Amino acid sequence: MKKWMLFIAVLFSISVMAQSKEEAKIRNLLATQTGDWNRGDIDGFMQTYWQSDSLLFIGKNGVTKGWQATLDRYKKSYPDTAAMGKLSFDILILKPLSPQYYYVVGKWMLQRSVGDISGHFDLLLHKIKNRWVIISDHSS
Repeated sequence: MKKWMLFIAVLFSISVMAQSKEEAKIRNLLATQTGDWNRGDIDGFMQTYWQSDSLLFIGKNGVTKGWQATLDRYKKSYPDTAAMGKLSFDILILKPLSPQYYYVVGKWMLQRSVGDISGHFDLLLHKIKNRWVIISDHSS
């Protein structure tokens, strides 16, 4: 009985460590996004998104489908660094759905000379070729 309980404890510990490693990768992805945005690099910011026509972005103006359309939308909405401001995130929920999918809920804040704005987001991330990418972003 003790060996069986030890085996279960070891499996649980391995699972928790793997989960923590993946959470660290996702937090790093979001930190990379923030850094790129704050340098005025929308192209770099978009590298964290799935480069596919199936990417889904939902914002205040509705649904945008596809990586290129999402990039174009960001560039239109934030034409210069004054409009972009300085981005920060507050992660509220970081939840594994499976070994290949994570769900993230958080708050975004933009500090800008033209007026601060903020809202909330939820992201669906998928691990593709051992790399986490955002496949769905709902920001409001």
